Amino acid sequence: MSTAADIVRREAIAEYALIGAPPEPDLQGLVDLAATVCGVPTAVINIIDDRAQHQIAAIGFEPSVCSREDSMCNAVFQEPGHVVVPDAREDARFRDNPFVTGDIASIRFYASSPLITPKGVPIGTLCVFDDVVGDLSEQRSRSLALLAHQVVDVLELRRMTRELSRSNAQLAEFAGQVSHDLRNPLTALRGFLELAADSPELADAPTASGALARAEGAAERMSAMVEDLLDYARVGGSLRRSRVDLGAVVADALDDLDASVAAAGAVVEVEPLPHVTGDATLLRALMQNLLANAVKFAGAERGRPRVSVRAHDVGSSWRIAVDDDGPGIPPHERERVFGLLARGGSGDVEGSGIGLSTCRRIVEAHGGSIGIDDAAAGGASVWVLLPADG
Repeated sequence: MSTAADIVRREAIAEYALIGAPPEPDLQGLVDLAATVCGVPTAVINIIDDRAQHQIAAIGFEPSVCSREDSMCNAVFQEPGHVVVPDAREDARFRDNPFVTGDIASIRFYASSPLITPKGVPIGTLCVFDDVVGDLSEQRSRSLALLAHQVVDVLELRRMTRELSRSNAQLAEFAGQVSHDLRNPLTALRGFLELAADSPELADAPTASGALARAEGAAERMSAMVEDLLDYARVGGSLRRSRVDLGAVVADALDDLDASVAAAGAVVEVEPLPHVTGDATLLRALMQNLLANAVKFAGAERGRPRVSVRAHDVGSSWRIAVDDDGPGIPPHERERVFGLLARGGSGDVEGSGIGLSTCRRIVEAHGGSIGIDDAAAGGASVWVLLPADG
């Protein structure tokens, strides 16, 4: 059974994406150097999880996988400092090990230095050994420890490079999210300004004034969203949690979607909504996307398209559902539509479908979940679980 330390180590190893990956040339170079510096024919980098020892780079033999119980390094890799054993047959930790007894190998000289992550988690060793008795001078021993540190540096560089690539991809996706989320308030802004421009200057001054006020509100929300989303990207996706009134959030989103709702001839019904804990800007982007999708796919077969928003208390969370009366989404398609650029429904519906991918990211960042069920009206019911206001 895995211990808490095993779970932490497994998670640390997973961050480096080593297991099953092609050999890393820089790591191979370090084991070659370790063997040369220590004057032995064999050296290996061992990564040890809660079940097995994975040899990810080796010289003198082909790297493989063995059980953790058979591993010599398993006996010492969590200890600080490094280990030098001139003759493993005379060491109680190793004398019965199959790598010493001849069942797997006949190792005599053994030395290793632990691989410790910057967070202090031991994940394996840099190990050198020979089938004859031997020893390391103090200088060679220090060199082995230094090379072990270099192994961890290479692993960290590999991790950071992979994260940078992922961040670049997320940045491109983020740019798509921003342009998508700003399209609706911008459409509302243009519509209100056109209404004001078409209003007779004197005869319809109240209408013009009201339209301009709504335009100003849409512009302010758009400006706030730009600033907040850019701040969100700038700090690496950290949430700014506060008490959020979902009723007000949905009201603002519907105001920004006014032109789309009117063009569809849709009826949107909103039940009383709760306060939740979360990032107000991201939750507005979430609800705006869910509402925009529902309006887009709502059907008109039974009269005016209908969309409803409702909430259900499930203890420490609220289940918020946005339902439409459109064609719905078959169960086998429901996971696919959360993929970036995927979209459900018929192929003649405009839009990239980036909304649901964005919604999943936002919900998961809040520690919640999102899914799709059948709506009572026959369409899709997209639901999210969000933490209740604490």
